Amino acid sequence: MPPPRPSASTPAPAPTTARPVPEPSAAPPARVLMRTGSESDRVRELQARLRQIGHFGRNPTGYYGSVTADSVRSFQAKRGLTTTGNTDETTWKRLLAMTRTPTAEELRPPTERPLATPDKRCLTGRVLCVSKSSRTLAWMIDGRVVSAMDVRFGSEYTPTREGEFEVFWKSRDHVSTLYDTPMPYALFFSGGQAVHYSADFAANGYGGASHGCVNVRDKKKVAALFDQVKNGDKVVVFR
Repeated sequence: MPPPRPSASTPAPAPTTARPVPEPSAAPPARVLMRTGSESDRVRELQARLRQIGHFGRNPTGYYGSVTADSVRSFQAKRGLTTTGNTDETTWKRLLAMTRTPTAEELRPPTERPLATPDKRCLTGRVLCVSKSSRTLAWMIDGRVVSAMDVRFGSEYTPTREGEFEVFWKSRDHVSTLYDTPMPYALFFSGGQAVHYSADFAANGYGGASHGCVNVRDKKKVAALFDQVKNGDKVVVFR
């Protein structure tokens, strides 16, 4: 016997409404470890590691500026990472996996820019090998770099001469008679042009220029150089 039909007065059951299934939440972005403006030993390590694999063309400074951000972007793009220019945990772990622990010399090199490939004239004998392109001086003996230092040169109006010369006069406490300017640890190689310490270079960096001399900003380094160099040692200035 079929079941009784509901009377007209019995209300129909309310339709059930399906609840929306919540979408899974996106993973939080990786924590940023270093970004533009950061300054630390870890930034120095970052730069040294990027340099090992060809993404950073300068020596480490420990400061995260626009050059470092561009280098990180380049690394991120090549590895398929989000190209933010910031070093987050994901970027850092990938870089660590691809590089080795930098040496002390890689972290704190003797010059601001990498030394240039020596001119062939620098590879024999005792030579002050001066590169205008890298703004460095390498004191070399038989092709081996004994010491290196940052240097600057003359302006376009008083250019530093290029070529091969010899040290012909050493003057520890020299003062320029032409400009009335101290030139400590002067090693003269062409007329009045010499390699010497410059207090202005030490204070103001590359914002200025010499009157043609090769300025050194590290007083201890040029003092040690002065004691080692002899009259007759070669000086090579090249681009």
